[in-house]
Amino acid sequence: MHESALRPAISQAEFAQFQRFIYEAAGITMSDAKKALVSGRLAKRLTHCGVRSYGEYFRILSSGTDAAEVQQAVDLLTTNETYFFREAKHFTLLRERALAAPRGAAFRVWSAACSSGEECYSIAMVLADCLGAAPWEVVGSDICTRVLDKARAAHYPMERARHIPQDLLRKYCLKGQGPQEGTLLVDKALRQRVHFGEVNLNTALPQLGQFDMVFLRNVMIYFNGDTKRAVVDRIGATLKPQGCMVIGHSESLNDSGAAVRALAPSIYVRAAA
Repeated sequence: MHESALRPAISQAEFAQFQRFIYEAAGITMSDAKKALVSGRLAKRLTHCGVRSYGEYFRILSSGTDAAEVQQAVDLLTTNETYFFREAKHFTLLRERALAAPRGAAFRVWSAACSSGEECYSIAMVLADCLGAAPWEVVGSDICTRVLDKARAAHYPMERARHIPQDLLRKYCLKGQGPQEGTLLVDKALRQRVHFGEVNLNTALPQLGQFDMVFLRNVMIYFNGDTKRAVVDRIGATLKPQGCMVIGHSESLNDSGAAVRALAPSIYVRAAA
């Protein structure tokens, strides 16, 4: 029997509870088309918790007694898709900005929805290549603890390396041998310059410092207008004067407040105070 036939059915009322749950937890607006996704991703948690319906599972989440299960549900309901050097023109811009930055202060970049880390290590490869021993730092954050563990490990299937420029692949990645064949590990010296932490963009941000550049790509599509404006305001405040924010090519920050102004499609700079 097909696995989906063994799942309990999720009612529209139960699905609406999870729509509210993920909006309140992460600011994500989940369309009705995601009903099957919610059912599929949470089905095993019902078994784990020993309950027979999505409504019973929701009551566990809303009881306030199991923060770890709430985090599990958030992890499962947030989509995490990324790869090395996604949207190449942003990395060209990163190189240009890093080379033009005044020497002395560390050049700092934040990957604000870093998923499993490929974006962070792509940024780090560019900075190591063009700044060398000069001070620089990459901060990666995500709401999903599961993908942050993968990011810290920095160990990926080799097929994910297809967009890494060959010279950077040779300099900054180790090819798996023996039992690790078919995988790559990001070089330790590079890993030490990248720091990861759990951050919910829909709440007050922790003290992260100021950044020369923030990657906020393929995140805003999940937020409604009010949430988008609030997120842009929070993140815009972390940019240094003339600091730059990049978003996904399919996204727009039109009518998203006055924290940033458009410089080019998908590229914004901090607005003057």
